[in-house]
Amino acid sequence: MAKNRSRRLRKKLCVDEFQELGFEVQVAYPESLSDEAIEAFYSDFIVEAIERNGLGLIGGPEYALVCLGARGSVTPEQRSAVESWLKGRSEPASVEISELQDAWYPETPVRQQA
Repeated sequence: MAKNRSRRLRKKLCVDEFQELGFEVQVAYPESLSDEAIEAFYSDFIVEAIERNGLGLIGGPEYALVCLGARGSVTPEQRSAVESWLKGRSEPASVEISELQDAWYPETPVRQQA
């Protein structure tokens, strides 16, 4: 695709100055944890960590992409709040959280703000 795009098209494609950031969450659970406990944890995660911080989630209990609930980017503070919430819980055996990345085109480097 051509790189000489109009402002309207850049906004529609979420590129350049309209890049939207999110992050990935990967959670592993101990074998001993029941399915009901995982469902309860995941439900709490959505309500307490995601919705309370104005975020949206695409994925499931083991892997998800977290992005802003509206148009825009996740802030480092929101990412830290989710990370703190996850690490403060006893259910997960391990938690991996990526750095902020392009939510639409993960292979694209994060644009530096001027």
